[in-house]
Formats: sequence, structure tokens, C-alpha cells
Amino acid sequence: MKLYGIRNCDTVKKARKWLDEQGIEYQFHDFKKDGLTSEKLSQWEQAIGWDTLLNKRGTTWRKLPDEVRDTISAQSAHQVMLDNPSIIKRPVVERGEDVSVGFNAGDWAAWLD
Repeated sequence: MKLYGIRNCDTVKKARKWLDEQGIEYQFHDFKKDGLTSEKLSQWEQAIGWDTLLNKRGTTWRKLPDEVRDTISAQSAHQVMLDNPSIIKRPVVERGEDVSVGFNAGDWAAWLD
């Protein structure tokens, strides 16, 4: 299992703490520090959709120019996420072929069972 996110993100911290408490092994990849490839992002987009990955509630989204926000599409979102990895909802988790985004302890307990 691999968990992608940003080390100082509160949701990522909660997810990592929960995984540690459950004794579940995982690898952590800080995509702000360690990078994110276009290929990996494309895999996630195919698995769960670009609109699920794109965090439109955060500061990074609000800081984008209006013309970018108003004309966002699958293609432009891909580039925006590569240029601004902090705009990706977190954490992104890969478990085998499954990909999920966000953290909810109850959902994760069922998903990882």
C-alpha cells in the first residue's frame, strides 16, 4: 500500500496515524517534496477521475487565475495538478489496483478489511 500526500497536511497526518494505530504497513510519498509524474497522475485520473482529485475548496484553487478556474477541463486540470501538487485532494492511496482519495476511518476500515 502506498499513501501519497503532503507531510504537513492535517488529513494526511490523521490517515498516517490511523494506519500506524491499525498496524497497517504502507509507504509514504510526499508528492510536493518527492515529485509527481504525469504518468502517475494519469493513472489516478483514469481510476477515479480528475474531478475527484482536484480540490476546489483549498487555497491553491482560490489562488488560480479566474480564467483557469472558469475553463477547467480534464486536460487543463492535469497540468494544473502537475504544476501545483498541493491542489490534489489528499491523501491518495494505492492498494493493488485500487485507488482512493481522502480519509474516513470508517470507510478505510471497510476498504482495508
